[in-house]
Amino acid sequence: MNILFSILLPTYKCQYLKECIDSILGQTYPNWELIIVNDASPEDIDSVVQSYADERIHYYKNAHNFGAVRLVEQWNHCLSLAQGEYVICMGDDDKLLPSCLATYATLISRYPDVEILHGQTDIIDENGQLIGHTVPRPEFESAMSLLYHRTKNQYNHQYIGDFCYKTEPLKARGGYYYLPLAWGSDDISAVVASIPHGIVNTQEVVFLYRQNRFTISNSKYTFSKIIAVCREAKWKRHFLQEPVTNKQDEIYRLQLKKELCSLTLKKWYNIIVKAFLRK
Repeated sequence: MNILFSILLPTYKCQYLKECIDSILGQTYPNWELIIVNDASPEDIDSVVQSYADERIHYYKNAHNFGAVRLVEQWNHCLSLAQGEYVICMGDDDKLLPSCLATYATLISRYPDVEILHGQTDIIDENGQLIGHTVPRPEFESAMSLLYHRTKNQYNHQYIGDFCYKTEPLKARGGYYYLPLAWGSDDISAVVASIPHGIVNTQEVVFLYRQNRFTISNSKYTFSKIIAVCREAKWKRHFLQEPVTNKQDEIYRLQLKKELCSLTLKKWYNIIVKAFLRK
């Protein structure tokens, strides 16, 4: 199986960009393309990218900046340029471990109908030191299982770069689900892609997410975050009206319907408290 992976790299910061690109070049699986899209950054992205001569790297520059609030639009612009059968969208400060694409390729051969895969992830700090990890997940699960464990925070962390999507179905749905600041977009996009055939999870760490002071999670934009949480809750309420045939999924669905309001209020509270503490 010779799958072409498209790795999308919406780019604004230089600080960790070389580490990120080097991690992609270091993949043991060779059949990939890297699509770097400079979001009208004031930093010298050009010099970093032009230091590489690999023909698998494709570089584009936006005339205007999408910015933090419209980040999903930048993701979808990058997606429109993808030629691969599967696509990964990652941050310009994150890294793929060397076996990442090879691990995904193995799982794809085992589950060819599945439209989305999730990679177990370690969290690193600004100096590259390990500070956390995502909890292990079953190799295969349903969309309702994913939604339940994420909403209940039993899956403790999740990032856009954790996921590998089948490209054409993602494009056909209009791309990644839009919410301001991409706040919850990774969750909804993943659940939607899981609906037809479930989701497959790696049983080994394949991705490194870098937590740092410049990430959107640590930014202000309090009002945009609250709007995103409201829209996410509205989407979940609609999704939970749909019947399921699996007994365990029905248990998950009824439990979430009962607790969704209180869990949403808790999210609002956390956003407001963090905004207050920043003052």
